[in-house]
Amino acid sequence: MATRPGDRDLTLPGLTAPAEIRIDPWGVAHIRAGTRLDAFRVQGFNAARDRLWQLDLWRKRGLGRLAGDFGPGYLAQDRAARLFLYRGDMAAEWAAYGHPETRAIVEAFVAGLNAFVTLTEAEPAWLPPEFVRMGTRPERWRAEDVVRIRSHALVRNALSEVARARVAAEGALALDSVRKVLAPPHGLRVPEGLDPAEIPADVLDAVRLGTAGVGFTAERLAARRTEAWRWCKVTEHGEVVTGPLPSPPAPASAPPEGSNNWAVGPGRTATGRPILASDPHRAYGLPSLRYVVHLTAPGLDVIGAGEPAIPGISIGHNGRAAFSLTIAPIDQEDLCVYETHPDDPDLYRYGGGWERMRRVGEAIPVRGGPDETVSLAFTRHGPVIREDRAARRAFALRSVWSEPGSAAYLASLAYLDADTPEAFGAALRHWSAPSVNQVYADVNGRIAWFMAGKAPRRTEGDGLMPVPGDGAYEWDGFHPAEDLPRAIDPARGFVATANEMNLPPDYPAQERRLGFEWLEPWRAARIGTVLAAQPCHTLADSMALQGDDLSLPAARLARLVGGLGLQGAAAGLLANFDGRLHEDSPAAALVEVWWMHHLRPALLRHLAPAASLRALLAPGDPEALLDLLAAPRPPLDAATRDRLLAETLAAAERDCRARLGDDSTAWAWGRLHHALFAHPLSGLAEVGRDVGPLPVGGSGATVMNTTYRPDSFRLTVGASFRMVVDVGGWDASVFVNAPGQSGDPRSPHYDDLAGTWARRGYVPLLFTREAVDAASAQIIRLRPAP
Repeated sequence: MATRPGDRDLTLPGLTAPAEIRIDPWGVAHIRAGTRLDAFRVQGFNAARDRLWQLDLWRKRGLGRLAGDFGPGYLAQDRAARLFLYRGDMAAEWAAYGHPETRAIVEAFVAGLNAFVTLTEAEPAWLPPEFVRMGTRPERWRAEDVVRIRSHALVRNALSEVARARVAAEGALALDSVRKVLAPPHGLRVPEGLDPAEIPADVLDAVRLGTAGVGFTAERLAARRTEAWRWCKVTEHGEVVTGPLPSPPAPASAPPEGSNNWAVGPGRTATGRPILASDPHRAYGLPSLRYVVHLTAPGLDVIGAGEPAIPGISIGHNGRAAFSLTIAPIDQEDLCVYETHPDDPDLYRYGGGWERMRRVGEAIPVRGGPDETVSLAFTRHGPVIREDRAARRAFALRSVWSEPGSAAYLASLAYLDADTPEAFGAALRHWSAPSVNQVYADVNGRIAWFMAGKAPRRTEGDGLMPVPGDGAYEWDGFHPAEDLPRAIDPARGFVATANEMNLPPDYPAQERRLGFEWLEPWRAARIGTVLAAQPCHTLADSMALQGDDLSLPAARLARLVGGLGLQGAAAGLLANFDGRLHEDSPAAALVEVWWMHHLRPALLRHLAPAASLRALLAPGDPEALLDLLAAPRPPLDAATRDRLLAETLAAAERDCRARLGDDSTAWAWGRLHHALFAHPLSGLAEVGRDVGPLPVGGSGATVMNTTYRPDSFRLTVGASFRMVVDVGGWDASVFVNAPGQSGDPRSPHYDDLAGTWARRGYVPLLFTREAVDAASAQIIRLRPAP
């Protein structure tokens, strides 16, 4: 057998037969094993080979074990993370995912991961350089670690509940739609027994801290024990700091992490086969959140993307059917407010009496010193995230996280074998978190859409504000899968989702109250328009649509300017603007600077003159604000609207001249708007390089979602992973995963896909044995231990 440079022969304990990892030119590991469990064991080993530093941070962050490696500056984050660990019955937990071998699969996966950790001890050259630089070691995993960590899953809407309550406390609940549009239209009311003024501004600090990523600064790493609890605030960009923060301390709602997906039926494609496309939108990072892998064993042949700490894949195909997910914003959490006993703060009012909080003491390891013992409190509804003993109030977060089966994406194991919409839908009965829109297509030409996830059945209330924890606002279990909407083989010939309000017109939304807070409709509208206009859709069409930079809001703003008869460079740029936010476009730079830095803030100042209220409504729901500009109504009249448009456009022109020079024809959106994949230790150590900046088009309103920080124009959220699948012509499928498949800065696959991604390009997603064999650039052969 030919040997390539980089080929290796290694021993993997626990294997029942030899296995191999074939790595293609784009960094995808094609794993072949003798049994299904062997394949998952090798998957764990391979995930550690490419992503060990990322995996170790993920585990230590989730379990609350950062301070043991990085010192007292991480103690507050560790304590917060421990509040959200699953603490229920583990037998129920393993049984909840819908696959009879869930526990065995996870055990095999972590055994493979641990085997690679052992390899780094025997051969230190395998150890990623970040461990050497930080003087730390990767820890070994238990299978329970994978499922008990909940705090990286996307659930909602406690942040918005608190913001709405604080708006109500200002007496301005009628203006809350400026902060967040509700759909379908829904009347707001303060829950009986709740005083919104009792909700403190910092009530969710522990939630933000427990779900924050891991950041490194010299100051935090050098923190002394006496300074340990200073690092307890999280900025709107997810950075843990010492504070104080402006009010409100973070966005009034969750980050706009979503996704696009669609499946086009064979009657509307050029090949006569379905096409499925997926581009999940999550926070950009280095390495990427997603990892692409191919698992082959008897009875198993799947390829696609998942999160590297989870066995299996959640987005991809199995050689018979393809599948993809986006977030469906079901409301899966409530903030509970308790009255506590005047003589015993551990007692809270419930029903006609008092119940006692459950107190748990835990020891947190701390580098350079003794363990720190912390006390965690829990009510029947969930972890206590804040106590105010003077006011006799306590606050707990009720979340599906506390329910068995809510480890993010693990329920995808149940649908890896599905090859009919009915089988796929049956597997989704076990899906809990995050709540999703699943899109499906198979070789028989069938397509489908399913909404899936644990949807609380609320006995009272609508989930839009905090509720008293006295038992008046309980959950009566969860809606059965049959209560969630779906479409199988729809007459229009395609299905598509983009986090929009997609409940069917006849759906009993007010009765079931799945949720009323969705992302803006523009991506979904654009996708639907394009697909409906393409009776002969191609793979290239799907790729182009994933890279589509047409902003419906930007085009709308340009039309408003056209009716004002303004003169000058800015008006001239917008006169012929088609709404496309290409990185080379001068008009795109102008319209985004205008909206984000001038028009939107000015409109918010007009609607909420009081600074305290304006801070609660900021940055303002773009759908609500644009609708108001298009059709002025009190408190905005047409004359004021026209004045705001003219004044802020002039200010934006001056701003662009200052940023980009006097020659407006030389302005370019990509000179401002950029991707920078920063290594976690960026600025501290030369162990890994940042990737970028890369000029990028689009915005958060375009199908090519490239949401950015207004202050720096740096991308924050979007599709680092994109995939287009030719269902049945599998080797024609393509993907890209930026900046690369590997998290090891020594690997050629650390950043080799970044340029392709920035250019809206793709690389092959090979599947058949012949294609994979021909493209293999490296082979790692694994043999069982003697």
